[in-house]
Amino acid sequence: MKRQVETIHFYHTNDIHSHFDSWPKINRYLLSKRQQHEMGGEACYIFDIGDHVDRSHPFTEGTFGKGNVALLNSAGYDAVTIGNNEGITMSKKALNSLYEGADFDVVLCNLSETDGSFPKWLVPYKIYSTEQGITIGVVGATAMYTAFYEKLGWHIEEPKRLLKKIADQIRHKTDIIVCLSHLGVHEDRFLAEQCDSIDVILGAHTHHLFPEGELVNHTLLAATGKFGEYVGHIAIQLDMDTRKVIGKKAEVIHMNELESHEEDIQEANEFIQAGNEALDEKVFFNASPLKQQLFVDSPMSSFFGRALIDYTGAECAMFNAGIFLGSLEQGWVTKRMVHSLLPHPINPCTITLDGAELLEVYKLAGNESWPETEIKGLGFRGTFMGKMIFERLFRKSDGELYAGNRKVVVGQTYTLATLDMFTFGFFFPGLKDAVKEYHMPELIRDVFIWYGMKKDSRNRSETNQANFTQE
Repeated sequence: MKRQVETIHFYHTNDIHSHFDSWPKINRYLLSKRQQHEMGGEACYIFDIGDHVDRSHPFTEGTFGKGNVALLNSAGYDAVTIGNNEGITMSKKALNSLYEGADFDVVLCNLSETDGSFPKWLVPYKIYSTEQGITIGVVGATAMYTAFYEKLGWHIEEPKRLLKKIADQIRHKTDIIVCLSHLGVHEDRFLAEQCDSIDVILGAHTHHLFPEGELVNHTLLAATGKFGEYVGHIAIQLDMDTRKVIGKKAEVIHMNELESHEEDIQEANEFIQAGNEALDEKVFFNASPLKQQLFVDSPMSSFFGRALIDYTGAECAMFNAGIFLGSLEQGWVTKRMVHSLLPHPINPCTITLDGAELLEVYKLAGNESWPETEIKGLGFRGTFMGKMIFERLFRKSDGELYAGNRKVVVGQTYTLATLDMFTFGFFFPGLKDAVKEYHMPELIRDVFIWYGMKKDSRNRSETNQANFTQE
């Protein structure tokens, strides 16, 4: 007697990062594939594995991410998990409201309120049933950025233990278990080695690409790289008599291989236009031009350096000139202008350092190769590092280093305002474990606007006072 075999199809995306050039194709492709499978009597599910949102795009910034949710709705996604861009670049209030209009499930097991309860917009796992009676358990988790989540008022837990616990709990009532993992390729491999209950791990976070998947301990790993270049497809074959998986196949489809429509470019441009219109709000009057320079100090870097110190209360500041993606002329400044200037989802950070540690940071920052180094990731959305800029951290004629008005002395402590991307250990290993305070949910562009508004208010007050005196 011939055994009955059913095929279930899973389509997945990850790390779109608000790159919408290929989105019209992705949308058409997913809708057509669902229709094709349903007409053929086969089950089809569509998942996103996080970092669909990226506040560097004006559409995302201008719609507080809700535009991204609308796009996921229109393409018929069944479930998503969140990445660090949804989780830690948005305020708690913004994340709590992000998925209010979602037509899909948000599956996430390792994020909760500080009292341990789950927010209403997520479920730790979800079980789906096909028309043929096949049950599919979906679990999800996101990468741990403990200090950031705690600062925002969330509790984040180590994900692999929770994923294994849930998978083992639901194994007896599911035929297939799929994990939506925004943890990175190394964590996915480790999870596959430690947990026999998961059939498929759909990966993200490290932007890895598996053209045909990767098999680890009978678990199939799949991932589609980044920026919507690919859509992933998994086909699972299930023996209906034994309820056992008898086949797994992974592939990726490059969006360049799909047919383009004339309106695709216009649609992508409309996303940018909609975002720009939403951000076209005046925030302060800039009294003098702020020119950007990549390899030397500039009026722009001086303005931002003073802003960082004023906002954080630190004694000195350090950042790279490459964060500025343009200049500002004299006149009114809008949110759109500042977003274009500083699109990075980067937070300011205050670090407390011993004099010896600050001297070492200052020495490392003088690396002559850094200004022309290309930076990818870490929240940075520019290209080159540029010159390391110091505000109120300088050497006097006596050769000694000063932080503000104090000479840097070994054994004394100093506060340095900088960018969170310098605290992860890639450029300054000593800053990774230093005592630090992340300023959240404010991004560096929020600090820029805050300082501009403060200066504008002070200038107006001084002008009014001068006019009053003359009268």
